[in-house]
Amino acid sequence: MSVVIALAQVNPHVGALENNLEMLIAQARSAASAGARLVIFPELVLTGYPPEDLLHKPLFLDRLRTVERRLHHALGDLAIAAVYGSIRQGTHGLINAGVYVNHGQEEGFVGKCRLPNYGVFDEQRYFTPFSSVRAFGFHGLPFGITICEDLWHSGDPVAGIARTEAAFLININASPYHINKQQERETVARERILESGLPVVYVNMVGGQDELVFDGGSFAMNRTGALATRAARFTDALTLVTLERSPGGVVTFAPGAIHPEPPEEQEIYQALVVGLHDYVTKNGFRSVVLGLSGGIDSALTAAICVDALGADRVQALMMPSPYTSRASLEDAATIAARLSIRLEEVAIGPMFDAFRQQLASAFAGLPEDTTEENLQSRIRGTLLMALANKRGGMVVTTGNKSEVSVGYATLYGDMAGGYSVLKDLLKERVYALAHARNQWASARGEPPPIPQRVLERAPSAELRPDQKDEDSLPPYPILDRILKLYVEQEQGLDEIVARGIDPETARRVIRLVDGNEYKRRQAAPGVRVTRRAFGKDRRYPITNGFRVH
Repeated sequence: MSVVIALAQVNPHVGALENNLEMLIAQARSAASAGARLVIFPELVLTGYPPEDLLHKPLFLDRLRTVERRLHHALGDLAIAAVYGSIRQGTHGLINAGVYVNHGQEEGFVGKCRLPNYGVFDEQRYFTPFSSVRAFGFHGLPFGITICEDLWHSGDPVAGIARTEAAFLININASPYHINKQQERETVARERILESGLPVVYVNMVGGQDELVFDGGSFAMNRTGALATRAARFTDALTLVTLERSPGGVVTFAPGAIHPEPPEEQEIYQALVVGLHDYVTKNGFRSVVLGLSGGIDSALTAAICVDALGADRVQALMMPSPYTSRASLEDAATIAARLSIRLEEVAIGPMFDAFRQQLASAFAGLPEDTTEENLQSRIRGTLLMALANKRGGMVVTTGNKSEVSVGYATLYGDMAGGYSVLKDLLKERVYALAHARNQWASARGEPPPIPQRVLERAPSAELRPDQKDEDSLPPYPILDRILKLYVEQEQGLDEIVARGIDPETARRVIRLVDGNEYKRRQAAPGVRVTRRAFGKDRRYPITNGFRVH
């Protein structure tokens, strides 16, 4: 016998219960029209993930129950069964649940057994673990349900499900992206298949939610560990899978389309585009504004903004000072022209002079230093915020992880804004993505958006004469290597020095990282692409007396 099921890889909006309901009904209708008898949705799909402290609002939970009743009624009308993620009330608290609905009636649910409480996850704050397992009947093809983290561990609940009459396993997910995450998911699925003997259907969420990006990649994997089908990454998808059961009771997924994995740079770029697009659109901003300096960071940010939103929703502002080079002015104009975005210019020299004049008596007898440099950055931040306020847009900041790590950024200046696209990209990764973006443009017969001179010029904040980033920082290849070890891998000074890093350089970078937590706590949210992003992933105290050096 055979039956068709549908993997509904969708992009919910946290808290938008009515919108999410309509999306699920539309997907169920499409699945039913295509001949599917069961449609599978991701973890917490009606609430969006993570709902965070919305779960503490009784009104939110009441409305969720109302929305679910409407969903069940619609599924009954469509004559299609469904598995979807929602909330249930347990004896000791809320349960992160996988719900099975058939003939418009809830036939039961299971809860998430393994509640992740590391990295970006905080589920033990909201949920209680669930320990029971069961199999659900479906046209002679009984299945078990697990939820996201449950699949990442040996033993129960997967082992418990294998002891039931279940013929296959459904795993519903809100699994956020980081580099190479899809390979990890498929490796874990093979491990559980080997242990349980059950083929796996894996359905993941897609879309951006604040700092997180969900990248989809839903798949069906047979008992051999071979993929039968894989959905595309970073986009909505409804994937049909035919289940076939042999007379001996073994379920096999018929071969289907297996979307190839994108190269790493393309994968990261797609994550940045999705994260920015969903942050802007879900929060109701009409457009974005950015400072376009003619440097590598703002050039790449501008390209991502255009790819995410379209050129008509991107506004750029060039704000030259007395220290801005002609090359920067020319390159900014070239970037804007190649991306077809609006570029305006407001010189900050007169404003800078006015600030210095007003502060002259207070600064009397004191030499010029970074104070004057920061004044320029804060003037620019004010101008960008003003333009965004006037035109209903949001400021996108252009700083990268290398700069933010060591405090090479100005509070209320270049850090001012609503979203930080490059927040989790070290400088060398910025260059790699810029080169890749140019190559993609050339392959399409388009002019590369980032001029070669921008890729070759030494990075500079241009806040004083002949300034270079390396006047204040180690060369970026060395700086980024230290940051990978200290920030992303939590290694100490001795371990870093053992990797061949100069001890004094390592100590200096560590001091800078530790001393600038207060700045990072006030930074805009941004797309997470590594395992250790500033924000949800890495949460250190601001007032901190511990030293590793």
